[in-house]
Amino acid sequence: MARSFADFGNALYTGEKSINFIGKRRLWYAVSVVLILLSIIGPLARGGFTFGIEFTGGSQFQVHLTEGQDRDPAVAQKAVESVLPQSAPRVTLVGPTDLRVQTEALTDADNRAVTAALVEQYDVSADEVTYSFIGPAWGQDITKQAVIALFVFLIFAALVMALYFRTWKMSLAAIIALLHDLVITAGIYGASGFEITPAAMIGFLTILGYSLYDTVVVFDKIRENTLPGQLSERQTFGEAVNLGVNQTLVRSINTSIVALLPVGSILFIGAFVLGAGTLRDISLALFIGILVGAYSTIFIASPVYAHLRESDEDIKRHDAKALKLRGEEPAATAVADEPASPATSAS
Repeated sequence: MARSFADFGNALYTGEKSINFIGKRRLWYAVSVVLILLSIIGPLARGGFTFGIEFTGGSQFQVHLTEGQDRDPAVAQKAVESVLPQSAPRVTLVGPTDLRVQTEALTDADNRAVTAALVEQYDVSADEVTYSFIGPAWGQDITKQAVIALFVFLIFAALVMALYFRTWKMSLAAIIALLHDLVITAGIYGASGFEITPAAMIGFLTILGYSLYDTVVVFDKIRENTLPGQLSERQTFGEAVNLGVNQTLVRSINTSIVALLPVGSILFIGAFVLGAGTLRDISLALFIGILVGAYSTIFIASPVYAHLRESDEDIKRHDAKALKLRGEEPAATAVADEPASPATSAS
């Protein structure tokens, strides 16, 4: 199995086999448009994103139970509703023994009444129920700083890539893929009803680095294939870009799997073993983001770059010359649906 996968990778690298990522780009664009629309409609259909108490402010109660004691969330909801009939508390299990109850901001009298109700319903001592109040200012400040950091990162990343690759079109394609990843990751998160917490925000921002890293590696190979003197006279620009994507495909798959394994382990441990909300939130955002980032690097970033370059006059002249040498009629687009194999078309 490993040998056949290695042979498959070698065949892709040499051009013996080729997957037509660039020629079928309209299909990938359509898939991404559908995913983006679902990422926007999904959270809206659920009434918007669910923000954690760190962003909205409120009261939080933590009930410490003994191992094996019933932690039915319905009991906590009943206790809160006995004091606040209109309240809609969020109850989550924390670790193997604890239970967390979050409500809107309460008065001191309501806090004491809810604490007493939880003590009575779970039959624990008053010391086993702790209370804290979280104001919305901290979350608002973190959100503001995160938005500023996102814009600064995008500007600097775009400038550095434009200088490194010596073309702003590669930089633009990478930023488009990056925004694509952020929107879909946030959309899946919101549509699934997961709470947006500071840990999830950290996960979203971490995705930026992974997505760009994977894209830059693929773009580096594409640049190598399309440098003056490297681009074959019988190969169109789109075919050279497609070859670069195929040559780095196995590497992209391996890198994504290697990145997903530890993140998946952290997600499993955080969600099912320790019940640690912070670990679960950050690893869930990373897990979704890595999957989406791997997709966008192959199916969005490279096709968008080829799309941006196909209208350049030098590219048009080169593609027309390549097609003429191959005895083919110049097509409306230089990126054929079935690019010729470089192994057979190279001059």
